Amino acid sequence: MDLGLTGKTALVTAASKGLGKAAAMELARQGAHVALCARSDRIETAAAEIRAATGATVHALRADVARREDVDRVVGQAVERLGHLDILILNAGGPPPGSFLALGPEDWEAAVRLTLMSTVYLCYAAVPGMLARGQGSIVATQSFTVKQPLDNLVLSNALRMAVIGLVKSLAGELGPKGIRVNSINPGWTWTERVEQLITDRAARNKTSIADETSRITREIPLGRMGTVEEYGRAIAWLASPAASYIHGHALLFDGGAVQTAL
Repeated sequence: MDLGLTGKTALVTAASKGLGKAAAMELARQGAHVALCARSDRIETAAAEIRAATGATVHALRADVARREDVDRVVGQAVERLGHLDILILNAGGPPPGSFLALGPEDWEAAVRLTLMSTVYLCYAAVPGMLARGQGSIVATQSFTVKQPLDNLVLSNALRMAVIGLVKSLAGELGPKGIRVNSINPGWTWTERVEQLITDRAARNKTSIADETSRITREIPLGRMGTVEEYGRAIAWLASPAASYIHGHALLFDGGAVQTAL
């Protein structure tokens, strides 16, 4: 299936590894020109790998999306290098695990900047350009915990719901102006973040990573975790013209783990 991404331009944040890198890889594979950003110099390595694998135009940019000045700069750099932005993939590392009483107000403040305000900053920086062109596609990567909270992830459980509220609100405001806004909500997909969460769970339960992984996959109807390649294909489709009538939607990428009627 042709997703209609050839020649499109995209900015993908937190793309040096994991889900962000997978999104950038598939967008590039489908013919898009891509700018990637992350805080560390690993972004240069990721960009080189994507260029080598796809032959696409790929730009590596350094930015901390929890800092507004970084966001404004990186969106400006992406537009300068790509000409404009057709697609914005909103992604950031997850807040640390922990129960409510184990965390303090300073943890909440840092998590708000990382999870919620990074989305706000990026939309303020990128949406005016999309409005000027009368088109665009925004996809926020969040988590299946917006439907089914997980124990010991109180920061993520709370703040990802706030992002979904923002996405739904922006869909209502921006849809009539030609900009689609959606979210994708991955379940258990093996990345460094998931390894961190499973390691934390194993330590709390005094079990092993293998035991916790087996316990998780038994609860997934497809019987396994997702792969980053599968995630990349899903988010590239959602962001693409092939999903032109999908708008204001919170897509679950979870192998059927969330078993709700809607």
